[in-house]
Amino acid sequence: MKKKLKLGLFGFGCVGQGLYHVLTETHGVKAEIKKICVKNKNKARVIEASYFTYEAADILNDPEIDVVVELIDDAEAAFTIVKKAIENGKHVVTANKKMLAENLQEIYQLQQTYNRSILYEGAVCGSIPILRNLEEYYDNDLITSIEGIFNGSTNYILTKVFEEKKSYLEALKAAQDLGFAESDPSLDVKGFDPKFKLTIAIAHTFGVFIRPENIIHVGIQNISAVDLKYARENNLTIKLVARAYKINGSIVGFVAPQYIPSDHILAAVRNEYNAVLVEGAFAEKQVFIGKGAGSYPTGSAVLSDISALTFDYRYEYKKFTQDDGLPFCNEATVDVLISFPEGTLISHRDFETFKGGYQGKGYQYLQGSVQLQKLKEWAEWDEVSVILAPQINLTPASQPAAVERLSA
Repeated sequence: MKKKLKLGLFGFGCVGQGLYHVLTETHGVKAEIKKICVKNKNKARVIEASYFTYEAADILNDPEIDVVVELIDDAEAAFTIVKKAIENGKHVVTANKKMLAENLQEIYQLQQTYNRSILYEGAVCGSIPILRNLEEYYDNDLITSIEGIFNGSTNYILTKVFEEKKSYLEALKAAQDLGFAESDPSLDVKGFDPKFKLTIAIAHTFGVFIRPENIIHVGIQNISAVDLKYARENNLTIKLVARAYKINGSIVGFVAPQYIPSDHILAAVRNEYNAVLVEGAFAEKQVFIGKGAGSYPTGSAVLSDISALTFDYRYEYKKFTQDDGLPFCNEATVDVLISFPEGTLISHRDFETFKGGYQGKGYQYLQGSVQLQKLKEWAEWDEVSVILAPQINLTPASQPAAVERLSA
């Protein structure tokens, strides 16, 4: 590897500009941007036009470029760029969590075949260096769980709703205005984004490659005034939590909102900040907190990967090579509270264990334990709000006697 890397950058949006600025302002990373490939020829740019090209080949086929940095928002096009770059002998840095989640096992194989690195710290929880820690610090620990707030946009929205009593739509617009949420916010608020990140994290935590569509996810878009009132009256807040656990020889992972007690560490994680809680047999519980959205936080994570390449760093996927071979499954029950308009076809019979409920002002409110698959069904219904209980009993469905008491 050359001491000073030449970079070819795809995309110059929020993260791309953040990378440019942090690279310009730091003196510790031996790298320079040679060319930037963009689509829009008419868009005004904040740096000189000589940097830009509109042809991917100008970067992919340039023998002077050592590293391709992929920062576009099209997952399919991004994978094409990554694959071609690796085949052409270049290393890759990317922050595209959707592309990675959908192609992670093939990306692993490409690295082995072409002996090149693909690094993507910026794809999971912004500025938090969680993947590097999973690879290095926890390489020989028996990790039992990883969970936390993996999406800065939804955490920003929920913070504004609770602390400033903004409406959901007001908080969403504020997140969009600040660049935390896209003009189409469904990837964030419906839980897709943290699901993609959890897919990647599971590979480095447990050594299991899974398809993102196999992870059940519930978003925040249906949280109602009834839910907010319940939280405030019971000294709780609501957070969108991604989690994966090792239970009875299997990996169970899902994304869903949860009522969080006000004295829990996640309750204090505000605005666009993320938090990751890792528990291992030897290191026990540890917490990582940092900004999970924004130009500079993600740009700095991308720059950290570029810096690592100057030292020939690569992910070794140590948990995968240890070959525990644990299966991923959704065969579990979880404690939830749901609210929905009267007349919705939901009843106490949908619960494995029904704990009670009430109705009033046109709404019903039910509590109990349900199969994870039931969460998947309800997540697709308009006006049905599904929120995990403050403390959940996650029970393997095939072995109902084995119960672990878990709290987010």
